[in-house]
Amino acid sequence: MSRIARMPVEIVAGVEVELNDDAIVVKGPLGTLTQRANPLVRIARESNTLRVHASDGSRQANALSGTFRMLVANMIHGVSKGWEKKLTLVGVGYRAQAQANALNLSLGFSHPVVYALPPGVRAETPTQTEILIKGSDRQRVGQVAAEVRAYRPPEPYKGKGVRYAGEVVVIKETKKK
Repeated sequence: MSRIARMPVEIVAGVEVELNDDAIVVKGPLGTLTQRANPLVRIARESNTLRVHASDGSRQANALSGTFRMLVANMIHGVSKGWEKKLTLVGVGYRAQAQANALNLSLGFSHPVVYALPPGVRAETPTQTEILIKGSDRQRVGQVAAEVRAYRPPEPYKGKGVRYAGEVVVIKETKKK
């Protein structure tokens, strides 16, 4: 069995977990998340913890048991504390402004870029060059951050663009004549 699947998943106070034959539903103060169940994985509830087991000894069931354990743990963390990605804008005139359901970006194009946020994800701009993307679904928060970064990824000569906080961009040396 997967080493990750052997670790139990703690159910935090204020979080409800429903185990059905076809889905796993996690409800908490920050929302509700649902994950479709797989017949190769069994999830058992033991008081305040969840245990994930492979249904049979196949290699695919072993791999899926570790995957499902992390999916459930991420769902519980998301509805209790939430997930967050921080982006930084590097470049002269690069700015961001968060509105209700949109993110206005000035990234050096001839036009402003307006990114419509999907439901369940919100954005904050503490300063004009920082973007905080928050939500309860880890995959959706990461996808939104990747899509915003894709508008202007960091270029290798000056390092200008949208980058994750803490991302290291290796600057290339310019051509010599």
